[in-house]
Amino acid sequence: MMITSTVVRALAIVLACLSFASAAQSQTAKSNTAWPKQAIRIVVTFTPGGAPDILARVLAESWQQSLGVPVLVENRPGYGGNIGADLVAKSEPDGYTLLIGTVGIHTINGALYEKMSFHPINDFTPISFLASTPNVLVVNKKLGVSNLHELIELAKSKPNELTFGSSGVGTSLHMSGELLKEMTGVQIRHIPYKGRAQSLPDLISGRISMLFDNLSSSLSLIKAGEIQALGVTSLKRSPAAPEIPTMAEQGLPGFEATSWFSLMAPANLPSDLQKRLNTLTRQTLNQAEVRNKLLASGLDPAPGSPQALSKLIQSETNKWGRVIYKSGAKLEQ
Repeated sequence: MMITSTVVRALAIVLACLSFASAAQSQTAKSNTAWPKQAIRIVVTFTPGGAPDILARVLAESWQQSLGVPVLVENRPGYGGNIGADLVAKSEPDGYTLLIGTVGIHTINGALYEKMSFHPINDFTPISFLASTPNVLVVNKKLGVSNLHELIELAKSKPNELTFGSSGVGTSLHMSGELLKEMTGVQIRHIPYKGRAQSLPDLISGRISMLFDNLSSSLSLIKAGEIQALGVTSLKRSPAAPEIPTMAEQGLPGFEATSWFSLMAPANLPSDLQKRLNTLTRQTLNQAEVRNKLLASGLDPAPGSPQALSKLIQSETNKWGRVIYKSGAKLEQ
């Protein structure tokens, strides 16, 4: 069969058009995967002012400058973090909806709640560990105790009369109180709040006897003398407040209940976005100015790999699962 020059020219034109179309399609695909194109929201599962909110706003401020798009912090408190976490778990895995994960959401609530509307591990993509802070046991100054030993003696003399507050059922702050009850045998009643904005005024006014809070959240009030700190829940004293003894050194060896925070995305986030977000997080938290600011407030920033975060979540899930099993606590969402 003889191929004429006209046919050759026609084939050449067709191939050129196909090549152009392929290139255009490839370029369109690239533009469709460009991130970010719109506002990013970071969901915080507690009220403003606490450690998770502080971290979210640090990330938002830095990213807004470097990415050139709005980065919004959205507070969705309730049910120990479950309300906000559920919102993120059911969002599109496109990098535009993120969560400040907590030890409560990802390692405690799964054992504490009878039913969950999301899976605390499988429904999320780990991005990076953010920071940790000791919890601190603070009391109303009129309670008349100056150390942990005196508090325990008072609690034993008044079973179920003293109360301890936390920022929600299932949080590490709640578990700190449960751990205190388990290790000392005291009977104190738990009063859950949606966040520090409600619990701290009640502590100062004397409506509750004591409160477990993140050290970073209560530090300014402690230094101002408005509330009295009895002990931090880390195994070592905090550099931000070295004058506050640990619970362990006051007769409760092994007492440890640290609050930690992470950055999470919905499950099935594309790996390139996971890497991009991890890099952004590391860059922000490793800035000297940011790091010093967080350390001064009682937060210890330590961004890391998604794999390291996954291992931590599994380890903490096993630890708190045992505590909850021993306590017999169960809740319905």
